[in-house]
Amino acid sequence: MDDPALTRLQALPSWLLGRAGSLAHRLVAERLAEAGLRMGHHAVLCALAEHGPLAQAELARTVRIDPKDMVAALNELQSRALVTRERDPRDARKNLITLTPAGRTLLHRAEHLGHQANTELTAPLDAAEREQLTALLGKLLAGRVAP
Repeated sequence: MDDPALTRLQALPSWLLGRAGSLAHRLVAERLAEAGLRMGHHAVLCALAEHGPLAQAELARTVRIDPKDMVAALNELQSRALVTRERDPRDARKNLITLTPAGRTLLHRAEHLGHQANTELTAPLDAAEREQLTALLGKLLAGRVAP
């Protein structure tokens, strides 16, 4: 019973990254909830702010949300007047999703809340360590996962 298997497991980068990822997800989700948003909602608002109006299917691909889940997310966002969903004038088979001024305002709040969560996440690190962590994570993921 003196095999430190659990200790070895918990020292692996994959274990540590998984735990850090879970912590990061929880912190961001809690902050976004203060604005009545979920992480998927935040991704939708960000994509629309960055790309402008998008077809519903293209938006689902852009933020990597299953098209069925996208319908539910858009229903919620539209009910709060954060996005509009209208027929694409160039192709009536498509819905065009647009960020509203209210959606843009809430997005700014969500960005602030996300920044607070990331500040809390990285609080044990000094500024140089935060930069190094970000650079190392970027390097680890570069070319291995789609953005």
